[in-house]
Amino acid sequence: MRILGIDPGSQRTGLGVIDVAADGRCTYVAARALKLLDAEDFPSRLGLLCEGLEAALDEFAPTQVAIETVFMDKSATSALKLGHARGAALATVVRRRIPISEYPPRVIKQSLVGRGAADKQQVQHMVRLLLNLPEVKLQADAADALAVALTHAHMSATAQRTGIATHQLRRRGA
Repeated sequence: MRILGIDPGSQRTGLGVIDVAADGRCTYVAARALKLLDAEDFPSRLGLLCEGLEAALDEFAPTQVAIETVFMDKSATSALKLGHARGAALATVVRRRIPISEYPPRVIKQSLVGRGAADKQQVQHMVRLLLNLPEVKLQADAADALAVALTHAHMSATAQRTGIATHQLRRRGA
């Protein structure tokens, strides 16, 4: 199984790709951040996001996609822009008819670090450990996208073992 993880953003969107072997081992394939600030306006940023995501879908041909859900930050405007970016990413993936799963930030942190209030450095450290990437420099958004992909791999494995659908696990906060 190949999973594309997406960490949506209105300035940068992280993309992380992993392969998951039948025994559950995860292997790093690629990670990058789509830089969207070069666009002349916000709608053009969304266009760049869709184009970059389309290119990644063509290049890596994932069998599943996982995306982080929106969290409320200090600014309603920022949350709204993040929602637009997330919507553009979702629409791009859905048009390809690739299965997509959504995970809240707290579930991603809990899945990788063991507690939902983990900081970014702890999450990045676990991404490096789980994917055996001690020397690779990871951009923050790209590392977050790998964390989303790893979370989906873990949740999918748990769902297979227990016979519970992944959407039920996400609802329970497992």
